[in-house]
Amino acid sequence: MFKKILFASLSLTIAGMLLATPSTQVWNPSTDLQKAKTFHLGIDNYFTTQGTNSGGYALPTDLGLTYGLSPEIEIGVDIFLPQDSPFVFNAKYALPESSTLPVAVAVGAFGFGTQAGATNQNVIYGLIAKNFEFGRLSAGYFMGNPDLLTDNGAKDNAGPILTWDKAINDKLWVCIDYAGTKSSLGSLFYGFSWMFDTNTSILFGYGTYNNVAKPTFTTQLDINL
Repeated sequence: MFKKILFASLSLTIAGMLLATPSTQVWNPSTDLQKAKTFHLGIDNYFTTQGTNSGGYALPTDLGLTYGLSPEIEIGVDIFLPQDSPFVFNAKYALPESSTLPVAVAVGAFGFGTQAGATNQNVIYGLIAKNFEFGRLSAGYFMGNPDLLTDNGAKDNAGPILTWDKAINDKLWVCIDYAGTKSSLGSLFYGFSWMFDTNTSILFGYGTYNNVAKPTFTTQLDINL
């Protein structure tokens, strides 16, 4: 959702980066859910500031639609444009932190695309999260397609998910999140978002990857419908 130095191999790796995005932090999934019977539209872009001769690139724009199927379940589809076989799917089941449940929990799946060798990351994951005065801590583990999530050709398809995030006020939110492995999912992202009203926010982020891929900036427009 990066490993080869040769341009042709890097192109294939970049295609392998594409993932369908459930309710997320900057890069990682979260224990949050889309409100039941409502839709969420996301428009995400990832790009470097370098030219193609220096290894720069821009990933296809991700148009994502998530629907709250029930208070505990969300489903979603992402359309990557321009991209062959652009449809990629995700789903999540989650329970919030409460007086009877000391941590929020979530299990889900993302990256279930229709193009073998490019969009079928087929990732499943589990997460827990806990709110503290200094912010929310999330931790989990993911596992995906060993044929696609690799490091220099070797299987590298499972790793940890770690996140800290905090709402500074009713407008500003900040986050640091990490995903293990040297596959296309392995990364460290920093970001913040600003909420313009109750339904619309924009996120700005910067990420480095655990392999040879160039760091990317991301802009993510989020609209609740």
